[in-house]
Amino acid sequence: MYQSNPIKKVLIANRGEIALRILRACKELGIKTVAVHSNTDRDLMHVGLADESVCIGPASHLQSYLNIPAIISAAEITDATAIHPGYGFLSENADFADRVEQSGFIFIGPNANAIRTMGDKVTAIQTMKQAGVPCVPGSDGPIDSNNQTNLKIANRIGYPVIIKAAGGGGGRGMRIVHHPDQLLKTIDLTRQEAQAAFGNATLYMEKYLENPRHIEFQILADQHGHVIHLGERDCSIQRRHQKIVEEAPALGIDEATRTAMGKQIVKACQVIDYHSVGTFEFLYQDGKFYFIEMNTRVQVEHPVTEMISGIDIVKAQIAIAAGQPLPWQQSDFKICGHAIECRLNAEDPQTFLPCPGTVSHYHAPGGPGIRVETHLYDGYRVPPYYDSMIGKIIAFGDDRPSAIIRMQNALDEIIVDGIKTNIPFLSQIIRHPTYLSGDFDINMLSKLLATEKV
Repeated sequence: MYQSNPIKKVLIANRGEIALRILRACKELGIKTVAVHSNTDRDLMHVGLADESVCIGPASHLQSYLNIPAIISAAEITDATAIHPGYGFLSENADFADRVEQSGFIFIGPNANAIRTMGDKVTAIQTMKQAGVPCVPGSDGPIDSNNQTNLKIANRIGYPVIIKAAGGGGGRGMRIVHHPDQLLKTIDLTRQEAQAAFGNATLYMEKYLENPRHIEFQILADQHGHVIHLGERDCSIQRRHQKIVEEAPALGIDEATRTAMGKQIVKACQVIDYHSVGTFEFLYQDGKFYFIEMNTRVQVEHPVTEMISGIDIVKAQIAIAAGQPLPWQQSDFKICGHAIECRLNAEDPQTFLPCPGTVSHYHAPGGPGIRVETHLYDGYRVPPYYDSMIGKIIAFGDDRPSAIIRMQNALDEIIVDGIKTNIPFLSQIIRHPTYLSGDFDINMLSKLLATEKV
């Protein structure tokens, strides 16, 4: 399907399940791999499976997975051709993308200009408006420290409003304001948090939609101006803005709506000269889409789209970076079945506190339509230094009810002994009447956690 690939060796600048996912894609493409790791991650599965491995620093991610000079040096000494950042860490760092290219390597992702444009939320919204993509009513740019102006902006938008950090992400750097008396103090607090967390104190203001769903569209864009979308995912099941359960396709999105939004997104990619895989994220309420951000990387939840489309998104991302044209037309994309993903975290299922430790026994679920993405194995030690996500379970079926039943069975089957995980929490979500009905929004979990034991 793909042409001869100039990428011969990929350095994987990440860890855990996504590093293993990238390694497997490289193996299928006949590409050699280099695993970089911190000194506490020597026993990661992909490190043992890679053709070469290089320790790039101590446990702290600041000194290892965010250590750009160490990663570039590892690529140089191993004669890597390209660097794949995965997600998180340096995946949306424009300076890193620049350094990779300037050092003579291929960055498996979009160019630095696209990352900068879409990484700054204010610029991204302005760019999308120019491309005709619907956006949430807001400040139409950054807000300053003029109290009277900010009060006027909020009154124009209409309460409730949400204050967001322009450089934010991962659910951080955002606060909701329901009344004018709270606005100025909230702006000050959010600005302080934004400066501390992201090194960027720029804020903007938007209308807060009270009962939206979180819908995102997956795109593939090559370096020859050809862009296709692979439909949408529903990522509304969230706790504190962190996605927990995702599915594709989204309920209630008909083919006409999907096609119309897809065309707008494809046009937007062409406007910003985007090439790689990427995701456009929207809030969806009362039959309307509102753009909130673009993720210029592969998403954690990409497997559900792979399951319903039959397209390997990671392999496509590598091929695009190699300059190869997409081998598909938009008409080739057809939704087949339904897929659901549950994120498996090493955390207490009641307090949600991280629970690192040694996995004494791991047993993966199986059966028709079940896919597991994890780096766990018997004896693996989950370190306390990184994100608590340790895997993903994906269930595929002919329709949503069959996918749900398979996910329920998979969560009953999986065994992870030695540490606490959120498996009981996931099992309760996937059986809850509100989830089963499909009549939920991004507030589902917060409401349930406030009123009952989920």
